[in-house]
Amino acid sequence: MLNTLGLFVLTALAEIIGCYLPYLWLKQGRSIWLLLPAAAALALFAWLLSLHPTAAGRVYAAYGGVYVAMAILWLWLVDGIRPSQWDLCGAGVALLGMAIIMFAPRSA
Repeated sequence: MLNTLGLFVLTALAEIIGCYLPYLWLKQGRSIWLLLPAAAALALFAWLLSLHPTAAGRVYAAYGGVYVAMAILWLWLVDGIRPSQWDLCGAGVALLGMAIIMFAPRSA
């Protein structure tokens, strides 16, 4: 269970970095060279997502919950905006959904 969650966290971090760097270039006038590490981060994201041992659709659905929580953490740590109680509640609901999808008992 911890391996799955850790893999989701790394996957979300790679995706957020892969999207944040082009944002810096497009919206904040930073160097176009940021697109190179962004492309590498997105390639890493795709590869990490493929490492999960269960059905792809289930992985993608559950991953969304971890992504939401990581994005709220990014909002706080990188953007410097403290999450509201509603942000935290929404992230908690998303993580609960992820846990139900990934860790519910299955017959097959």
